[in-house]
Amino acid sequence: MFHPIPRPEELLNRELSWLDFNARVMEEAEDPTVPLLERVKFLSIVSSNWDEFFMVRVAGIWRQIDAGITQPGPDGLTPRQLLERVSSRIHAYSARQHELFHAILEPQLEAAGIAILDPRRLDEAQSAFTLDYFERSLLPLITPLAVDTGHPFPRLGNRALVLVVELEPDEDLLDGDLPASELSFIHVPTGLASRFLRVPSAPGAHAFVMLEDVVRHHLSRLFLGYTVKCCHAIRVTRDSDLPVEEDPSEDLLKTVEESLRDRRRGAVVRLQYEHGLSSKVLDLIIEEMELSPEDLYPCSGLTAFSDLMQLYGQLDLPSLKDTPLPPLPVPQLDQAGSVFDAISRNDILLHHPYQSFDDSVVRFVREAAEDPKVLAIKMTLYRVTANSPVAAALERAAERGKQVAAIVELRARFDEAANIAWARRLEKTGVHVVYGLPNHKIHCKACLVVRQEVGGIKRYCHLGTGNYNERTSRLYSDLGLLTARPEFGEDLSNLFNMLTGYTRPPRFHRILLAPQHLKKALKARIQREIGHAQDGRPARMVLKMNALVDPQIIQMLYEASREGVKVDLIVRGTCCLRPGVPGLSENIRTLSILDRFLEHTRIYHFANDGQPETLLSSADLMPRNLDRRVELAFPLVDPILAAQVMEMVEMQLHDTLKGRVLGPEGDVLRRGFDDQDPPLRSQLRIYEHTLLASGVGALTQKLGPLDPDI
Repeated sequence: MFHPIPRPEELLNRELSWLDFNARVMEEAEDPTVPLLERVKFLSIVSSNWDEFFMVRVAGIWRQIDAGITQPGPDGLTPRQLLERVSSRIHAYSARQHELFHAILEPQLEAAGIAILDPRRLDEAQSAFTLDYFERSLLPLITPLAVDTGHPFPRLGNRALVLVVELEPDEDLLDGDLPASELSFIHVPTGLASRFLRVPSAPGAHAFVMLEDVVRHHLSRLFLGYTVKCCHAIRVTRDSDLPVEEDPSEDLLKTVEESLRDRRRGAVVRLQYEHGLSSKVLDLIIEEMELSPEDLYPCSGLTAFSDLMQLYGQLDLPSLKDTPLPPLPVPQLDQAGSVFDAISRNDILLHHPYQSFDDSVVRFVREAAEDPKVLAIKMTLYRVTANSPVAAALERAAERGKQVAAIVELRARFDEAANIAWARRLEKTGVHVVYGLPNHKIHCKACLVVRQEVGGIKRYCHLGTGNYNERTSRLYSDLGLLTARPEFGEDLSNLFNMLTGYTRPPRFHRILLAPQHLKKALKARIQREIGHAQDGRPARMVLKMNALVDPQIIQMLYEASREGVKVDLIVRGTCCLRPGVPGLSENIRTLSILDRFLEHTRIYHFANDGQPETLLSSADLMPRNLDRRVELAFPLVDPILAAQVMEMVEMQLHDTLKGRVLGPEGDVLRRGFDDQDPPLRSQLRIYEHTLLASGVGALTQKLGPLDPDI
């Protein structure tokens, strides 16, 4: 019997599936074949991921519990049951993380000449250096916050590293006129200084002291008249989701700015603290912050492994890091005098970070800003950096008198501040800035350039799967398309008119838009494959995304499997579908690839009985993307480009080194779909293919073989 949505037992929980994904990230830190500092980097990423998970997902679970919700979710778990399972898993992962760093990675770092020193182990020169640094650079920034009857419990910042100092006043202090305290809190200024202070060391050695240890070691210079009994580090994580209550009468920019301030005051959802913190002080913190046992995370040694990324950044040691893979030129653009001439000749496929974002997308926008024939530029901006060259090009275009429209999504989680700053700056130069749509985030990635040419107005388009962000373009794997096809230009004109003027566009020629059309279009294509299978024809789908959560799509994939459709999924992160279950999903195979680049591309391919269709998209298969965001999917009309994308996808499906096959419980079964496949690391193989296609012979000779097993 067909069910409109899966039964609870047919779905994996979203939060637990995400934790399984982060465990796969930790596997990279545990893998001895990964260069040492890359393992340190992955351990940092694990902790950063957990930070966001607590601030958003765990906070959301607590909000449900506080609201008295006891109804099970789609997977059959109540909020309380889910919290218990999440807490149990993260406590186990946290213990595993500490063991990995202190027992394995830290000794290997020391063997490589990288030491994180206890201030008590410093030599005379190092001691003098840290004392001078403390007095000159840290002491002016430190504000001790006493706690007593006259001083309330202090407000501890989200993810701030705080020292809890237990004190004993000297007799003469007690006899004086000033009050004395037995407890003080100190925010360590990690936002203003690196947590890893490099100290003088012998040639070839790299010695560091933790910033909190520098402060801890010199507390006697701060607390004159006291004996420091003990000092321990703590760190709180707060609810930092940004629920924007949209009132049509309120200005969205003002509303988001006020919500950002509220974020700093969110409820505490996790307390990390060093072992040895006295039970008296711990009980006080628990009482003041209204914590539950699930919120407590004792730590041994290093607190907040996310800061290890700072250590990674300070060490220029190529032998301990991945072989550099410099972004390669795009041949069609590299050989063209004008980016517009190149796009006029053929559609151009871009693959970042393998190909240069600066020499393609940034160049496209910059040339448009400077070209006197360009009349208008319209663009969506979801995540922009503080020094975004793309946003700066839009600013330049407006200054040169061009019509410029920027759709700036203010609610891009954790990038709101940068987006607000750019929105205000662009407005000052005359850019038409639109702050998004009520109740819908604008997550699509599109840029339209309107140019006056001899034959009349011509439109040039860029559409992509990733953000217009030069920083993430070096770390995230994404695809983009440059095209001058008239039907794409007309579609984007109608799209931007809808976003800026709320017009109702006519039927789009090529693009599929969420929330109006995309979900229906994907379901129709899945149903088409089901029909091919029912008629005895070969049927196959290959779907690649960051997350698969939508129950309706999952149910249709189960139905496709039962009808004999071969379904290959590449899902980097959360996957609520159970693959390989007899009678339910035995024709569905799921792969998760974790490597040096973050797999961010969304590709939806349908075999369609010999007339294949390949779509690229900004949208994952999640309810929020398909039902509550403005998203785009677009076809690769040029069969050559579609074939190139599918060649890349097939490489990934046979990745035996970094591709994990997922089982029905979300567990990793093995590396690679086929145990008989030769060793293959898809990201390095894709880079080599891109290198050969780019014709960069000198670079090929310089790099040499990237890996003997790719």
